[in-house]
Amino acid sequence: MSVTTAPARTAGPSAYRLTPRGVLVSEWTKFWSLRSTWITLTVSVFLLILIGVVASASSSPGGEGPGSNTSDGPGLALSGSTFAALAVGILGVLLAAGEYTTGMIRSTLAAVPARLPVLWSKALIAGGIAAVTMTVGALVSFLIGSPLAPESTAGTGLDDDGVLRALLNAGLYLGLVAVLGVALGMIVRSSAGGIAILVGTLLIVPTLTSLLPASWSDAITPILPSRAGDGMTALHTPDGVHGPWGSFLVITAWVVAALAGAAWRLRKTDA
Repeated sequence: MSVTTAPARTAGPSAYRLTPRGVLVSEWTKFWSLRSTWITLTVSVFLLILIGVVASASSSPGGEGPGSNTSDGPGLALSGSTFAALAVGILGVLLAAGEYTTGMIRSTLAAVPARLPVLWSKALIAGGIAAVTMTVGALVSFLIGSPLAPESTAGTGLDDDGVLRALLNAGLYLGLVAVLGVALGMIVRSSAGGIAILVGTLLIVPTLTSLLPASWSDAITPILPSRAGDGMTALHTPDGVHGPWGSFLVITAWVVAALAGAAWRLRKTDA
């Protein structure tokens, strides 16, 4: 009597393809395994708190000092948001472009042939973690710095109108900047190139725009990412920018456009 044995199953490439949840877990593990993650997050929170506290303590309305041109508590506490934005943006760039530098992206895309879940997972993780840590940093900066600000400073209590909204919006804005960094890293596939574009967008372009004729500058300035951050986090909307909701739509439009470009390149070009 003969016994028929079933053929042994071999593990082909499809056996190792990750589900969307598996991709998210994989990217989460990679995120926290990078030394640059810890360094960049620490630096961003440190700068946000340190500069905010120093600005609050040295503020003298109508006088000199880092906070002399800022008349409210949230504005003083968020004085370091520009540097924090650069730090979290760089974090996003490194998370996305770093795999292209090391060549690890080939293994990642072999395990995830659909490709796009990789982008969405990186963006979700970088944006979510940046938003949470920067919100905590903004609150700590405000809580430490407000008692040090002059008595004439407006909005020095969390229960004052607009204060909590401004601080929470700071975390949201910085989280979106981290996602923007991920998209730029995926588009250019170079850490140096992505960082250069990020710095140019957040720092250099606003400076150059201010040199343009007034009619051009007034039209361009409100749609710049950095000015959108100002509009989202200001206790009172400054001149030349949209209000909180309008500014949120501006930065969201930048992020969506960058993600669309990153998704197109990820699907259409080889690693």
